[in-house]
Amino acid sequence: MSSSSCQTLTRIAVVGALVAALGLAGCGRKGPLDPPPGASIAEPAVVAQPGPGVGPAPEIGPDGRAIAPAQPPRRTTPIDWLIN
Repeated sequence: MSSSSCQTLTRIAVVGALVAALGLAGCGRKGPLDPPPGASIAEPAVVAQPGPGVGPAPEIGPDGRAIAPAQPPRRTTPIDWLIN
């Protein structure tokens, strides 16, 4: 083999390795992390509930249920198509 063909093969191998590494760097799943295999949810965490009169009172709709607050608009980026 000549020196130039060896350099060309080396460059192709390096570019291929970089493309594979960058392609696999984004692999994963959208969402929270999974718990470890030995983890158990024996005792759920206690969340402090606000006492009466703390915070604004929820608005009540005509059916007697509380009206949920409006959701903020979803912000997107140009590369969201990779995740969704």
